[in-house]
Amino acid sequence: MSFLSVQDLNTIYHSDKGPVRAVQNVSFSIDDGESVGVVGESACGKSTLGLSIIRTIPGGVIQSGKILLDGVSILDLPNSEFDSQYRWKKIAMIFQGAMNSLDPVYTISQQFSDVLKQHKSQDNHQALMKSALSEVGLDESVLKKYPHELSGGMKQRVIIAMALLLHPKLVIADEPTTALDVLIQSQILNLFKSLKKQGVSFVVISHDLAVISEICEKIGIMYAGQMVEFGASHQILQNPKHPYTKALIQSIPRLHDTKKPQYIPGSPPSLQNPKPGCQFADRCKDVMDKCKQDPILTKTDSGYVQCWLYE
Repeated sequence: MSFLSVQDLNTIYHSDKGPVRAVQNVSFSIDDGESVGVVGESACGKSTLGLSIIRTIPGGVIQSGKILLDGVSILDLPNSEFDSQYRWKKIAMIFQGAMNSLDPVYTISQQFSDVLKQHKSQDNHQALMKSALSEVGLDESVLKKYPHELSGGMKQRVIIAMALLLHPKLVIADEPTTALDVLIQSQILNLFKSLKKQGVSFVVISHDLAVISEICEKIGIMYAGQMVEFGASHQILQNPKHPYTKALIQSIPRLHDTKKPQYIPGSPPSLQNPKPGCQFADRCKDVMDKCKQDPILTKTDSGYVQCWLYE
């Protein structure tokens, strides 16, 4: 049985102009101890996918689908049970944008304590807080500070430490290294690798394929709310199937490559009124008449691809 299984997940946001279909029929799974990286352009639904797994979607709602964690359908749990037994204890999230994730009128110690008290942790709170900060390379003096007294990188590391307070088995990391310099990035990635050895699984949401390939055994490529390709990291990076995956990889600059990076022409489609057929068709070099129909899902060696090229 898979440790995390997402099945035909659909999440929408309500707007004056109609529903925004941020996540459309997304399915994937990982085994215990594995991690998955979710990659794609901005506004493709990556963050909404992470928020759906932790059941925190401001302005949105999970319309259909299943999410199984260790065989338990967590979408079917009452809010009270999910809050007390799963959120922070078994599933935690490192939110994107540390500036907006910390309350400016409370010290870091008070904000850590709120999490521990809410989840009735019986451990030594001070020891837990100091240990969590130490893991991300911060001194315990940070506990007495307010968010405005910290740099952007320090705030990001505080958010990571907060997510690790109760030792969850699954951590959803939304752009966890964005605000960090390369030395701190390396430290955080090494921390993630160490936690993986202790049995922690990650869902890492990022634009950076290099970061994803460092810590994730599997990669999911998202485009216009859909997961168009999913598989083992080495196969996605070395032998991509979907034209969008190929275009993403070709757009990455390489130090010792004489070829210029190839940008992807055009813009992603609207998620409000998605047209029928392949959403990437207008930007695809391999487009065919059949692409006006919704693409079929074809199994690959380690996952699947949604494209008519592999019918």
